[in-house]
Amino acid sequence: MLTVLSLVARRLLTLIPLVLGITLFVFVIMQFSPIDPALSVLGDQATPAQVAAFKAANGLNDPLPVRYLHFLGDLIHGNLGMTFPPSVPVADKIATALPLTVQLTILGVLGALVIALALGITAALYRDRWPDQTIRIVSMAGIATPSFWLALLLIQELGVRRNIFPTGGYVNPADSITQWLQSLTMPALALAIPVGCSLARIVRTSMVEELDKDYVRTATGAGLPPRVVIGRNVLRNALVNPLTVLGLRIGYLIGGTVIIEAIFSLPGMGTQIMSAVQQNDTALAQGTVLTIALGFVVVNLVVDVLYLFANPRLRGGH
Repeated sequence: MLTVLSLVARRLLTLIPLVLGITLFVFVIMQFSPIDPALSVLGDQATPAQVAAFKAANGLNDPLPVRYLHFLGDLIHGNLGMTFPPSVPVADKIATALPLTVQLTILGVLGALVIALALGITAALYRDRWPDQTIRIVSMAGIATPSFWLALLLIQELGVRRNIFPTGGYVNPADSITQWLQSLTMPALALAIPVGCSLARIVRTSMVEELDKDYVRTATGAGLPPRVVIGRNVLRNALVNPLTVLGLRIGYLIGGTVIIEAIFSLPGMGTQIMSAVQQNDTALAQGTVLTIALGFVVVNLVVDVLYLFANPRLRGGH
């Protein structure tokens, strides 16, 4: 247990320069934006004196390193700035939108895992036979299908034609679990199918490699049922490699929510980014992008920790 905790502590220490790099990158990009924060707040009719006063009051005339240090200080205290009129704390806007994006991402991950395990395990058990060939074609088609196009197909087929799921909008789970699940099913499927098909190929390859190892033949020859060998040994060992890839795919899911939320009219982080871009709201855009980037870092840290638990040899190697 102490070994695992020391490894987790090392991972946390390596995140410090990474997080600082992310904050610096986002800050610099937004500082070089052609949008003038003073004009965005005061309006195009603002006088030069008003613009100068606004910049002086908000430290926009300070050198870039000084502004970055002020930005870090505000960030540590949870201050992400104010949105453009009507002025609302960016942190409050993010706190409202983030739970929906987290819910959608979790459902997308769960859906992708179900698809990946079902297709990958079946393809490995029937390798080089017609189920394997069929799953290979289905997987390639799923990987090649963009999420936004798949979302439009789902809306047309399951929303408009069959009227099974709502075509847009969001229902809070506190109001109705059933309606909440219905409102997020099609967006989650649009995110899960490409990722699940991609992971299915990795699961299939890992399963085949494990099935060809000597311990599988020894256990089978000793009379152990195939379901016991596969469930207790093969599957556990085969899922180590897909677990490492899952962290990167979750990043794809988080990025995909920007378009998917807009298509399904979901008030999440993606919608906040679209709103910030349309309204030239640099503070809101900076806050949402930074939150998503830091969320991606946290997700990869969790995956690294799970990888340590799933791979005892890696723990022993440290």
